[in-house]
Amino acid sequence: MSTDWIKMRCDLRTHPKVVRMAGALNADKLRVVGGLHAVWSIFDAHSEDGILDGYTFKAIDIELGWKGFAQAMNAVGWLDYVDGQGLTAPRFEEHNGQSAKRRAQETERKRLERDAEKSTKKSGQLSASDADKSVTREEKRREEEIQERPRRASRLPAGWEPSADLALWARQERPDLDPLKTLDRFRDYWTAKAGKDGTKLDWDATYRNWVRAEKAQQHGRTNGHSGDIFGEGQ
Repeated sequence: MSTDWIKMRCDLRTHPKVVRMAGALNADKLRVVGGLHAVWSIFDAHSEDGILDGYTFKAIDIELGWKGFAQAMNAVGWLDYVDGQGLTAPRFEEHNGQSAKRRAQETERKRLERDAEKSTKKSGQLSASDADKSVTREEKRREEEIQERPRRASRLPAGWEPSADLALWARQERPDLDPLKTLDRFRDYWTAKAGKDGTKLDWDATYRNWVRAEKAQQHGRTNGHSGDIFGEGQ
């Protein structure tokens, strides 16, 4: 939770919903905007997920000293009540959640960087700090280009192990399997594969397929069948 700022549109006073609220409440639009600011500030101060636990329409009206304000917000889709939970603010995360604030701050940071870069280009000089930033941006651009290049299939890395998240998924997906024996069989199988048959684009996805089909693999070995039934399409 944070109380440093909330996001409000510059054209909020003329927004059709504000006009509708002003008409319903028989009030000045600027007063309506002030009421909205107060309500959204309460959400920002006391909610992390857009749910204001314990609050009702009546509680908002009492807080603002304005009967009918919460119902007017509800009528235009800016406030809702969920029985057993409390009030909710639609699209809270999009506008006033922590992720929205980070996006706004990042946008402002990039704008300041662009302004500084333009100013530097006009002067025809680069300070040591600006030069470092320029190099950093260039390195980041190269990294992004590398990441965007098509991936190539590769063989299973020596000593490959599933990540903690993947191992947890495997235990939940197939609690009947022994994790260590399953991993050993996976490594042995793919290490022994020759040529292109032993290469994959995504070994995590291949492991997930292996775990899902592990019983089928054991059945195939028991009945003398062979064939790559794991990781197809990876």
